[in-house]
Amino acid sequence: MSIDFIKTLYYELLSYFVVKKTRYNIEGNCIKCGNCCRNIYSFGLKNEKELKLMSFFIPYYRNFYIKSSDEDGNLILSCKHIQSDNLCAIYSKRPKICKNYPKKIVYKNVNMPDGCGYRVYKKEFKDYLN
Repeated sequence: MSIDFIKTLYYELLSYFVVKKTRYNIEGNCIKCGNCCRNIYSFGLKNEKELKLMSFFIPYYRNFYIKSSDEDGNLILSCKHIQSDNLCAIYSKRPKICKNYPKKIVYKNVNMPDGCGYRVYKKEFKDYLN
């Protein structure tokens, strides 16, 4: 057996243990519609008690209140600081999560709110070749 065969076999075996992550890209621009601040999906939070607990450990969660929940029971939050003109009342002091929104790459398919200037698309293998 050659060393190349052993390497090939080794890499083939490793490929069975790779966790497949689907990559989604987010493109576009903010059009100041305010919908993202009124529809914040919180994957994993299921009730008010969990939101309060999260707020205790991660203080920026105190900026949000429960608006509703999605079909999987995850909470949809809304920011307490979004104004009727769709602008943030604490913009210069907003949390880091707001400053970084939206991340340009995510590993869960998310739905951007209706009317949002951003769009989500799945990064296909052929996209990496371009």
